[in-house]
Amino acid sequence: MHGKSKTKLGIGVIGCGNISMTYLRNAALFGGVELRACADISADMAALRAKEYGIRALDVDALLADPDIDLVLNLTIPAAHFDISLSALSAGKHVFTEKPLATSAADGRRLVAEAVKRGLLLGSAPDTFLGAAGRRARRLMDEGAIGRAVTGTAFMMGRGMEHWHPNPQFYYQPGGGPVFDMGPYYLTMLVNLLGPVERVMAMATRGQEERLITAEGPYKNTSFKVGTPTNILSLLEFRSGATVTFGASWDVFKHSNHPIELHGTEGSLRLPDPDTFGGTVSLSARGADWVDFASEAEPYGARNWPYTAPDRANYRMLGVADLARSLTDGRKPRASGELALHVLEIMEAILASGESQGSVAVVGTVDQPPLLGEDEAASLLA
Repeated sequence: MHGKSKTKLGIGVIGCGNISMTYLRNAALFGGVELRACADISADMAALRAKEYGIRALDVDALLADPDIDLVLNLTIPAAHFDISLSALSAGKHVFTEKPLATSAADGRRLVAEAVKRGLLLGSAPDTFLGAAGRRARRLMDEGAIGRAVTGTAFMMGRGMEHWHPNPQFYYQPGGGPVFDMGPYYLTMLVNLLGPVERVMAMATRGQEERLITAEGPYKNTSFKVGTPTNILSLLEFRSGATVTFGASWDVFKHSNHPIELHGTEGSLRLPDPDTFGGTVSLSARGADWVDFASEAEPYGARNWPYTAPDRANYRMLGVADLARSLTDGRKPRASGELALHVLEIMEAILASGESQGSVAVVGTVDQPPLLGEDEAASLLA
């Protein structure tokens, strides 16, 4: 083994499934972090990833006890996020978790409180808002390019998973659904640009009571019952006074809504898919033609994924690198547990409003994360 760098944050990955490959591959891009071990419920999966990336495969308990591990990167399934993150914090490790922070706001609050109590940092995906497009949009907003934000729209619409995912059933049960699965990308970007949400109203329906799996695999041509709303339209009232429509649906074949548009007293802003780090941001000043800002040349804007034929920017791990830097800078991480908790509270309020058919207040609040400047963004690279 090469000598352990004390200047780098030693990372142990728990959860070696699909998403782990992106994180493991991207870790090499960043200077402040170092992969040291991985663990999975399947020892074979952990061994495979360990071999691919030249790190140690451990069981979960051994990884949590290992003094070389400063931070646990929690890439398990959503239902396990809370238990693994709590165990890691209890073991004295910083934590960065995939979204959502937990499957309930109550559990999310426990994690945030535990990290504070132990003096540890808690971070959470998505960190996509720190990418080139998110930074550009935030700079334009902060500069007053659209004036005071008045209204906007956000749409995450598609046909769901069963035509490509071999076992998609879990996506359609309570704790799943399009709001919990994809909402974090859209809502985190909106909070990054507009600040916290105060109140929501929503209507929730299901396009189908049963779905047919057509993806290759053991469940091909079998049906399953849908246990959670798959089509949600919501209204978000921000503390700033802005109101935004957020639609999340897996009952849409094709559409032409932009992922996010914001409209203010001085102009309009259009954003690309917030599940990517790049893409084009467009600005119309007082109704003039759209001016496009491409992000390919900016840090974390170049197309690098999928690796075989890159068509989008994927720099997952950027939030972990920012968290590592925040330790030395003595500040909060930008993709923080507090931000993820606020997003979780918004999502829970949306689903609660869909059931109660009334408006639901979002109890907590959060500060907008500080803008990630271009020089600082570049300085996180190895």
